[in-house]
Amino acid sequence: MEDNKLKQQIEDLLRANPTKRFRVEDVSDALGYHGSAAFKLIVQEFARLEREKIVTVTGDGEFQLDEKARVLTGIFHANDKGFGFVAYDDELPDAYIAPDNTMMALNGDEVSMEIVRPADPRSDKGPEGKVTAITEHHYTHVVGGFLQTEDDMGYYGQVRLTDKKLSRYKFYVVDTGLKPTPGEVVTAEITEYPNADHPLAMVGIAKQVIGSVDDPGIDILQIVYAHDIPSEFPEDVLQEADAIPDHVTEAEMAGREDITDQDLVTIDGESSKDLDDAVTVWKLDNGNYHLGVHIADVSHYVKEGSLLDQEAYKRGTSVYLTDRVIPMLPRRLSNGICSLNEGVLRLCMSCEMEIDQEGNVVKHRIHPSVMKSTARMTYTNVNKILEAHDEATRNEYDRLVPMFENMADLHKILYKHRKRRGAIDFDDHEAEIIVDESGHAIDIQLRVRGLAERMIESFMLAANETVAEHYNKAKAPFIYRVHETPDGERVKNFFEFLTAFGINVKGDPDHLRPKMLQNVLKSVAGKPEEAVVSVMMLRSLKQAKYTDQSLGHFGLGAEYYTHFTSPIRRYPDTMVHRLIHYYEDHGINAESKARYADLLEEIGVHSSEMERRAIDAERDTDSMKKAEYMADHLGEEFEATVSSVMKFGMFIELPNTVEGLIHISRMQDDYYEYVEKYLALVGRKTHRTYRIGQAVKVKVVNVDKEQSQIDFDLVDPKTAPVSDLLPKREHHSNYGNRGGNRNGRPNDHRRSQNGNHNGNRNGNNNRNRNRNSNQNGGGRRSQSQSNNRQNRTQNR
Repeated sequence: MEDNKLKQQIEDLLRANPTKRFRVEDVSDALGYHGSAAFKLIVQEFARLEREKIVTVTGDGEFQLDEKARVLTGIFHANDKGFGFVAYDDELPDAYIAPDNTMMALNGDEVSMEIVRPADPRSDKGPEGKVTAITEHHYTHVVGGFLQTEDDMGYYGQVRLTDKKLSRYKFYVVDTGLKPTPGEVVTAEITEYPNADHPLAMVGIAKQVIGSVDDPGIDILQIVYAHDIPSEFPEDVLQEADAIPDHVTEAEMAGREDITDQDLVTIDGESSKDLDDAVTVWKLDNGNYHLGVHIADVSHYVKEGSLLDQEAYKRGTSVYLTDRVIPMLPRRLSNGICSLNEGVLRLCMSCEMEIDQEGNVVKHRIHPSVMKSTARMTYTNVNKILEAHDEATRNEYDRLVPMFENMADLHKILYKHRKRRGAIDFDDHEAEIIVDESGHAIDIQLRVRGLAERMIESFMLAANETVAEHYNKAKAPFIYRVHETPDGERVKNFFEFLTAFGINVKGDPDHLRPKMLQNVLKSVAGKPEEAVVSVMMLRSLKQAKYTDQSLGHFGLGAEYYTHFTSPIRRYPDTMVHRLIHYYEDHGINAESKARYADLLEEIGVHSSEMERRAIDAERDTDSMKKAEYMADHLGEEFEATVSSVMKFGMFIELPNTVEGLIHISRMQDDYYEYVEKYLALVGRKTHRTYRIGQAVKVKVVNVDKEQSQIDFDLVDPKTAPVSDLLPKREHHSNYGNRGGNRNGRPNDHRRSQNGNHNGNRNGNNNRNRNRNSNQNGGGRRSQSQSNNRQNRTQNR
């Protein structure tokens, strides 16, 4: 019996009976734990719950849920069938909320909740809850095309909602304020949320016309406004940016180290305009390498408390959306004075490292400097030099070729160093969506990460780790990028899953090391189960975030990590530079430590939230544009791969990364059962089997661009392999699934979003909803990389 599990079972039992008093014997009977050892454990867990002020002890020695602990708060996740789930704890399963108990909360609302039925310790059913109050609405405004119909219920008109999570609702516009005309795309403030009088409708006031439904690019602009991302800079912010000189002045160079004599190069994508890092490498006499990572000194221009600073903090990050970039800083800075353009003086913050043959940083210096880029290199040209050995390109950059070859050698050393300590390397595919002049998606091209991309990633990681370690060991308040060790319970479930493939992991899941997971990936490399094991491993990981605590980066196997290398597009990096400047000017002492100590936690939380907002907008844009592209290919057949298997069907991925659904109702050749242990759908009669990573041939049968929804059909199900994965049983009356449990409630109490495209493809009850934050790489992002936040060329 696991103490933590028992503690939670007791707590759930009390929450489901908030006014009832319990003796130890009552709990023992209710949970089915008997014997003196179990009795002793229950007493111990009650003592823990009392210390945590979750339970109180009555005068009769009975236990009761403390009044203050009866109400839980969490985030409501809606299903379009009316039910939902509340995520109220980082480790515990979400609470299922029946349709009658949602208080009509919308997806993303912060709610108060009571547990009405505890989790069943004998099954995988989680707790059931009841929403008691909506404490904060997720949606304050909506975006969509305005229309007038006969169904306007006396209102001025309607806004057509395209947000997937609001697709079941209508939105009526009152006749006060702005009066848009049909066909205009508007933002509208919500004044009435769903209630007993109109459970599937909202009411609001039209606030702003942002364009016409026929305008090029209006589809992406709607996503921008829907996520409340500022798309224009206020005039006073632009004026403050315009007042900054477009060149480095003599006065600004004072006190900085002059490194203009070094061969410094930027290496980015062809279309990048905000070049925020330059690198140099040379071999030292002792056989070690000198690595210089020189980063645009944005904090010199974005002064603390200035209008530019306030706007950058508000935005948190640049947002990359297929055919456009919404920058964190005005372009006068991001593409101008802060960009390390070739041949011009620029202020930078330098991290210079001496690295030995084993990949250890044996010496380092962090200091402000002034530089001049020798060459504006591209990944393409550097790959031509190092991989293709293209004679013309090598001749063009003949003076720099030896340095690039040293860079390649150093990268190999750094990469091996990371692998030795257990850094996890997921093989993600990246794609670029190509659009025409009107913004219509016309092609999707896979991006190949060459040596140049991986090399720059290694250098940025080294600089980020070095800076983080330096200030952590100096005990100076700082901002870190952390990726915490996964929860033991989640890891245990993953290890249990691996046993189905005959994989036994050596090591304690409660003391997980990255090397253990790296070895798992190595053991399945090239095997049929590689894809499913990789997906399940990703589900077990936590989400990376910003914080003022140095908690390490599990995915990188790094004890110290921060974001130092991209201050043009990320506020935490700008703040890191500001801290470095402050400690250099004032020293690291009690007084200087107190200056920012109380601010950094809030900056970390806000920056993490803004990163999540950007990721959501990028993902929504990416999905919408992929659906737009596939709409031109209706009826066509494609070779594909099963990317995820759920109760309600299979998600299918094409080689170009497009994903869509084969709903189980379309699988008419048999009645398919979901075998959770193997993440498989298996036919009862034919035993045809579908699992993650399996090759299939599919046909595009339906596309809904507004809902970013693509439906596939199997072309030849008879070619599917057969298996004996179905559990042996005498009858099957309670098994199988045609689009979800027939009573509209999931068979288990997890957030699977049964039977619709909005389901979490990464699996049930998975709070790590996006792979990016766990495993994203080095230190940059070119403007052409606008559609995929999973790519490694962004800092982890």
